[in-house]
Amino acid sequence: MSRFLSLAAAPAFAAMAVLTGIVEIGSPAVICSMSASPLTGMVPMYALMSAFHAGPWLGRISG
Repeated sequence: MSRFLSLAAAPAFAAMAVLTGIVEIGSPAVICSMSASPLTGMVPMYALMSAFHAGPWLGRISG
């Protein structure tokens, strides 16, 4: 069971990044934001967390 638990993090964070990106598209905070950097906010954070937790998937794919 614990082997499969390590596989849950990356897809969960990827789904959170996609959902947050969809919700933030029409958000007034995005339109009125003072920072123009695409690296600020929750979407890049979730995407990075998904990438950092992709190790178990890469190990499983590589064999």
